[in-house]
Amino acid sequence: MNNEIQRNMGNQPLTSIMDEKGLTAHDLVAASEEQITHKMIARGRKGRRLSRNVQFKILRALINATETQYALKDVFNY
Repeated sequence: MNNEIQRNMGNQPLTSIMDEKGLTAHDLVAASEEQITHKMIARGRKGRRLSRNVQFKILRALINATETQYALKDVFNY
């Protein structure tokens, strides 16, 4: 049996939210008050499994950039 953790979860709701709002990864990095990178956001959009800490950093950056409240389940589906 394959006991590996599934790392690629497919496109995330984050992608559709960013596309809908016309945001780029740079917009989230600029809006963030924390240390996040373009690579973290790219991985999050593609569905690469991120740590809970990084997920929350991206969530807070998205909230700052859009001035809209989102829950973690609205942005990531894993």
